[in-house]
Amino acid sequence: MFSVGIMLTVNMEQHVNVKFCMKLGKSATETYDLLKKVYGDECLSRTQVFEWFERFKEGREEIRDDQRPGRPSTSNMDANVEKVGEIVRQNRRLSIRAVAELINIDKETVRQILRNSFNMKKVCSKMVPRHLTPEQKEIRMNICTDILQNIENDPRFLENVITCDESWFLSI
Repeated sequence: MFSVGIMLTVNMEQHVNVKFCMKLGKSATETYDLLKKVYGDECLSRTQVFEWFERFKEGREEIRDDQRPGRPSTSNMDANVEKVGEIVRQNRRLSIRAVAELINIDKETVRQILRNSFNMKKVCSKMVPRHLTPEQKEIRMNICTDILQNIENDPRFLENVITCDESWFLSI
């Protein structure tokens, strides 16, 4: 699971970079583009970059977020992580919004749970692991071995392959 401490460090690092760019005379848009280039998906949102840019422009020196009143969020609890995992394992085609509505938690929390706890990313309309498990690797290896054996047995085997959205092998 992605540590909150690491996230705070990344955010503070970006705050420092926003402050640096502002002092160099860069615009907020240029600053955002530079951060996006360096941090990619981990970059602060455009709105956050513009807000921090304005804060530093107005004379703010502190790079840490202000303390917020109230209880800390409990959406990312182990129970919710398990519920999200169970739902996604049952139906990977569910949208993040649908999963969030089923569990009654925020969409962004669901996205973070899928990305950080289950190492998943969105591909088309399915949530898939970013890295294959040993079992998945073995299954793929077995399939590839079977295909190679079919090619050795019948050199014209690949002439029967039709490609489109998916590959289908016609066995004659």
